[in-house]
Amino acid sequence: MFTLAHLSDVHLAPLPRPRIGELVNKRITGYINWLRGRRFVHDRAVLERLVDDLKEQAPDHIAITGDIANIALEEEFVRGRRWLQQLDSFKNVSFVPGNHDAYVRQAVRYAPQWAPYMTGDDGAVGFLYVRRRGPVALIGLSTAVATAPFMATGRLGPNQLAALTALLNRTRAEGLFRVILIHHPPVSEAKPHKRLTDAAGFLSVIAAHGAELVLHGHDHLHMLNWLDGPGGTRVPAVGVPSASAAPGTAHDAAAYNLYRIGGAPGAWTCTMTSRGIAAGGAISQRDEVPLIAVGR
Repeated sequence: MFTLAHLSDVHLAPLPRPRIGELVNKRITGYINWLRGRRFVHDRAVLERLVDDLKEQAPDHIAITGDIANIALEEEFVRGRRWLQQLDSFKNVSFVPGNHDAYVRQAVRYAPQWAPYMTGDDGAVGFLYVRRRGPVALIGLSTAVATAPFMATGRLGPNQLAALTALLNRTRAEGLFRVILIHHPPVSEAKPHKRLTDAAGFLSVIAAHGAELVLHGHDHLHMLNWLDGPGGTRVPAVGVPSASAAPGTAHDAAAYNLYRIGGAPGAWTCTMTSRGIAAGGAISQRDEVPLIAVGR
């Protein structure tokens, strides 16, 4: 049995104090949003409590689907690297970026600090990538693009979609349980300014070539949607809340998911358990949910 942990939307707090020269373009509105509201939502103590519990579960691998940063200050990438190093070795953690990690175009200069966690088996850094761990193929995609103020959309682009098609076929032929990591959900009820703009293209690839599991973040909610796969199969797409969200705030309180994967091609098994922060800092656990994904 292979156990995969999934957390997302870390939004590492506290936010470093930005220099005047850093408050340009979108960062101005982002900083105001942080001061007026987000700093009361994203709690470092909540995140640390959640991570302590995650480590006690001793998963085989950890997947993080974006948004370590808040407004993509250079110091946020430095702190993010330290946090990742404290979490576990880069060999045991796979990361894909979110829209806050690409908040402004300058962020591309700082992202290499997290490169070891976004590197495929071939040693190449970039997207998409694949990491084979036990029976699992972790396929990392990036929807992170710099956008205008008040926009939080994501985009994969034709190159990633074409590469995904080929990789899904190859890893299926290898007999692997294919897990796609993506920040923006392919199905969401969020407002258009937060959507994945080429979700239709992603859904078409899944419908034609399948996958066993899609993991995402972005909406800060417990989410489970079933995507159409080939031959009448269904592919579970699962989202988690922000890993630092204090209980009693606007969205679901901080939580992470554990997936226990077993079986073999054509007869895979996968169950999901969610563990999160309850009032008073206690850890609560949701009932185990079967996610039946049959490879074709």
